[in-house]
Amino acid sequence: MRFKYTVSLVFIVALVIIEKENNIISRVSDKLTPWQTPQTPLPSNVSGLALLKQNGSYSSLSELDSAFMHLKRRLENYTERLEALRGGRKHILLMTTTRTGSSFVGEFFNQQGSNMFYLFEPLWHVERAMTLESGGTNATVSAKAYRDVLEQLFLCDFSLLESFIDPPPVDHITTALFRRESSSSLCEEPVCTPFVKKVFERYHCKTRRCGPLNFTLASESCHQKEHRAIKTVRVRQLETLRPLVENPLLDIKFIQLVRDPRAILASRMVAFSAKYKNWKKWAVDGDVPVDDDEVKKLKGNCDNVRMSAEVGLRQPAWLQHRYMLVRYEDIARYPMQKAAEMYRFTGIPFTSQVKEWILKNTQASKEASGVYSTQKNSSEQVEKWRFSIPFKLAQVVQKVCGSTMKLFGYRFVNNEATLLDKSISLLEEKTFTFR
Repeated sequence: MRFKYTVSLVFIVALVIIEKENNIISRVSDKLTPWQTPQTPLPSNVSGLALLKQNGSYSSLSELDSAFMHLKRRLENYTERLEALRGGRKHILLMTTTRTGSSFVGEFFNQQGSNMFYLFEPLWHVERAMTLESGGTNATVSAKAYRDVLEQLFLCDFSLLESFIDPPPVDHITTALFRRESSSSLCEEPVCTPFVKKVFERYHCKTRRCGPLNFTLASESCHQKEHRAIKTVRVRQLETLRPLVENPLLDIKFIQLVRDPRAILASRMVAFSAKYKNWKKWAVDGDVPVDDDEVKKLKGNCDNVRMSAEVGLRQPAWLQHRYMLVRYEDIARYPMQKAAEMYRFTGIPFTSQVKEWILKNTQASKEASGVYSTQKNSSEQVEKWRFSIPFKLAQVVQKVCGSTMKLFGYRFVNNEATLLDKSISLLEEKTFTFR
């Protein structure tokens, strides 16, 4: 008797959940624009609750089997209805911090071809606007703004992003989008409109000359693409993006890219020389004050990366099948293999176009590998930082980012000789499972 009651209760809970989810889908469908509305009618509700209301239990295994089949069909219908609403689209967020090789890795999706709409760092405008307005960024407020902008962009809505662009777009047209040329989708017809020669240098694309960016055309192009990907270095905590998972119109996957914090610091000291002048000074003529704001900032960055990874690797229910952790060092050593893994995780075909790009851009010449270049001799990049950072700075990073390094499998060095000895690997062979 207890078995029958337990099974009945489970079925009731499951069906009630499905009813609520159906209501969500119904509300969302009413708000869809014509190009988002499914072309075929949604399946009608299948009533299975009646089977469960008779005495609160089942008198035979046949009734239990019948109820199970009804529940199974309801789940299948729910899945089909969600897929119809999403149009089979995949949404990928590549999240990381600066100087982790994210521009290079982002190209794995940017080079996918005509079925991918890729955006490069759209949150740059959000951070800049909030900093100029208040003289700094409030972590809670900025996290909500980042989340809301990302959600709209994945749905091909640029209106909220426009409100952060300076100068404001006129009639949804701007010349000021950050790194537009890094998105192939924004540099192809019909989004690439004829350019005006006198202002060409301000907003041209790499492969062709384009006029100002028309967000209306960009939105239309986005809707026509099969998949959408965004790269950002500004999301601090994975947990803040949970509402994106709960949006029934999104089928989102998170890829978190990490890198050895010592390598990140070494790279930032070169790329952001002015901002890291204190670190450059300490590298030359003094001990590093561990209570300095710059050191605290480094620790905060490491803690944020670690906490997001801990959430993802723990695989809570809302993140199952949606989170993947990848180290830049592994991508640099095995670019084709890691790219294939990332594509398997997203459920998107790994095209020959991406493979060709990877082959071409992981064996670049020294001249082609600038600070911001996506062309790298990838195997050399893994160890390059060891010869550009003093041992005393490496020690500071190990002190304040130690727990982060341990989680990701980065080995510590105890002396300068070990740091400079390339025969000693500072990378543990480690596998991060994702489901």
